[in-house]
Amino acid sequence: MSQLLPFLIIAGALAAVMGFFTWLASVVRRRGLAGAGIREAMASFEEAYKVTSHDSYYEIQAQARAQSPLAAPGDPWRGAHRSGPRRPRGVRRRRITRSR
Repeated sequence: MSQLLPFLIIAGALAAVMGFFTWLASVVRRRGLAGAGIREAMASFEEAYKVTSHDSYYEIQAQARAQSPLAAPGDPWRGAHRSGPRRPRGVRRRRITRSR
């Protein structure tokens, strides 16, 4: 029994350290405290062990880099500088006057 005790101590310490890092990772993810380095390290971990979350990570990164959404085939065309419909020609915008 005395020969098995050091191995049990090492295994228990390793389990405690791994449990601490698992808890720390969940706290960092929940609070959004992860910096770019931590995010990339977690992405490489997820690539090896959680394939579906790794794929969604890269999908989210691609969506963040997208400049503008594409229009659906049935949507009316809109220019890049105008967000609403155009006024007909000859119609002026009404001025709003403030009463004092």
